Amino acid sequence: MNDEEIKKIIDDNYDESREDTYVSMARDFYSRKMWSTAALVWAWGMLFFAGAAYCTFKFFDTDQTRSQIMYAAIFICCVQGICVMKNFAFQMIHRHSIKREIKRLELRIAELNEAVKANR
Repeated sequence: MNDEEIKKIIDDNYDESREDTYVSMARDFYSRKMWSTAALVWAWGMLFFAGAAYCTFKFFDTDQTRSQIMYAAIFICCVQGICVMKNFAFQMIHRHSIKREIKRLELRIAELNEAVKANR
């Protein structure tokens, strides 16, 4: 990738005033490129939420201690699944900002390389 391509990518996608706001991160996550990941996160999140809600109702509906322990354990696993999905989404959101920073560093390294060659 040459310098002009890197500059074009940075200039097209980068707005320093909105770099790390929650709105820009949400916009990056719900972009057209990420729709399959967003759908995956929402589907699994809803599945885990439905499982947690079902276990909550069954926990209070049953009278046996063994069944209550089972539903409580499944509830905790479902809540942990929701947390994993949120963490996965958070990591996917930050992936784009890291890519931008790497491209910016590549551009700086290329500029420094040219400056060193010019001084020789």
